[in-house]
Formats: sequence, structure tokens, C-alpha cells
Amino acid sequence: MHVKDENEYEDLLAEWSDLESGLGIILGSPESTQEFAHRVLQYDRWMQSLLQRDPDAGLYLLFQLAGNSPVGYSASHALVCGVLCHLTANQLSLPPKERDSLVRAAFTMNVAMTRLQDTLTLQKNTLSVHQRQEVEEHPEKGRKMLQDAGINDPQWLEIIALHHATLEGPETLSEWTPVQRMTKILQTVDRFTAAMSPRKSRSGRTARDSVRSVVVQAGTTKLDEVGTALVRILGVSPPGTFVKLANGETAVVLRRGVKPGEPMVGSVLNKNDEPIAEPRLRDASLEAYVIQSTLVATSVRVSLKIDAMLGMIPK
Repeated sequence: MHVKDENEYEDLLAEWSDLESGLGIILGSPESTQEFAHRVLQYDRWMQSLLQRDPDAGLYLLFQLAGNSPVGYSASHALVCGVLCHLTANQLSLPPKERDSLVRAAFTMNVAMTRLQDTLTLQKNTLSVHQRQEVEEHPEKGRKMLQDAGINDPQWLEIIALHHATLEGPETLSEWTPVQRMTKILQTVDRFTAAMSPRKSRSGRTARDSVRSVVVQAGTTKLDEVGTALVRILGVSPPGTFVKLANGETAVVLRRGVKPGEPMVGSVLNKNDEPIAEPRLRDASLEAYVIQSTLVATSVRVSLKIDAMLGMIPK
């Protein structure tokens, strides 16, 4: 099995970080960003090219960011949602134009509350009256801000306006109207990603709990079509998330496996929860390394050298 040299990942890591930073800048000041619409399209193409180079490495980086640090949440959340909407659109065979509108809406859905979103992530208290009002108004306000910034794709704008609306439609997603279908995908991805991300007021959920929350909707037994697609894409434990193995080791998921619950992982803590000097590659399809449970990222006390961990990812 060929394992990449970790140096090959330095550029990839830097590019994902640059993409996240650039997205954060334009979301923070759309009104003063020249050619805002063109910049969003550029970031979409950049994201796609990075995913093509190594999708598992991209997911590893994104879920490490989403699960470990609440700082700069708005940009990392927008990027993770954009990536998952792109992958879900491909999984569900959406037409290219729908994929484009959906991903760009994912990048910009919270444009009207970027600063508030970062503030709330660090805030321990409940929302103030003013904050709650800003949250409630941000979909419609976001649509207006994007129109003012030169966005003229009607589907993109409508998804923004609807992304917190209660949606109902036919049993099969393919029978929904295009805008409702895209909005439903975005809502599911948004809920899944937000559930995994920590706040000062709470820790994030485990990957397995986050998956469960979008696969089976509260009050029903019917499997959700979008949530099921996410499981097919990510597995039960996406790259970058932490798991406990049958042999007692704690590991981080590196690459998705053939089956949803059988990824390649890197063990980082031994059975006594002590750091392993050199992380070890494990195959969770083998009996000794079966995943026993998923862990909240903030509960795992270990410092990972990201490029070294990425270097362990087998081709």
C-alpha cells in the first residue's frame, strides 16, 4: 500500500487555508468586495479543484477545523457546507446548474450575519432580543445584500431567502421543485455540520450522533433521502473525526472505506489514553480495529501535526 510523503500535503493544506481565509474576507464585507459574484464563482472552482486532488484529505482538513475550534466559525462552516453540498449534488445527480446555485448559496447563506455567527460561537449566554431578531431576519436580508452585490441568479437568491423555512414536499426528492430540493439539501447539510461544531455554550456532537440527526428526522421512522446520501458520501465517521477502536486505541479517521463504518484510521492515543509517538495506520474493517464509538473532537486531548497525519493517508 503506497502512503504519500507528508511533504506532498503542505501545499494542499496551505491552499485549503487560503481558500477559507479568502471566503471569510468576502463574507465579512460583501458590500466593499469588488466583483463579489465573480469572487464566489472563483472560490467555487478553487474548491472543486482541491477536492479533485484528494477528496479525503480535503474532508480531513475541513472536519478537523469544524470539530476542533470555534474561532472563525462562519468561514469554516460556509466552506464545509459548500463542499458537502457539492458532493451531495453529485451523489443525487443534480443538473450542473442546480449544483452551481446550491453550492454558491451554501457559501453565502449567512452573509447577513457573518459577524454575529462568529460572536455566537464564542458566547456562553443565550441570544439577546436584538441577536434573535438578527438571526430571524438574516435570510431575507442576505438575499437583498447579495442582489446589491451583483448576484442575479434567481435560484441562488431564493435558496438564501428560504434556507430556514419549513419545507414540505412529495415523498421522493426528485419530485420536489428545483429550488425546494436544493434548499432541503442545504438545510440538511447545514444542520449536520452545525451539530458537529463546538460552541462555548456546548461541545459538538459526535459524528455518529450528527449523522443520526439527519438520517432519521425527529418524530418519524422514515430515512431522509439527503441524510442517507450524506452517509454514502462520508461514511458514519467522516475523515478528520475521532473514534474509539476495539483494541482501546483512540484514532482519527483518515480515509473513507468501502463500507460506511470501515474507514482507514490513524491511532493517536493508546488504550490508556496516552499519546502514541508515531501514529499508526489501522484498517477498521479488521476485527481488532473495529470502531466501537465516535468521539467529540474537543474531548480528545492530543496535538496532531496535520501534514504528518495527511501523509499517512493511503492511496
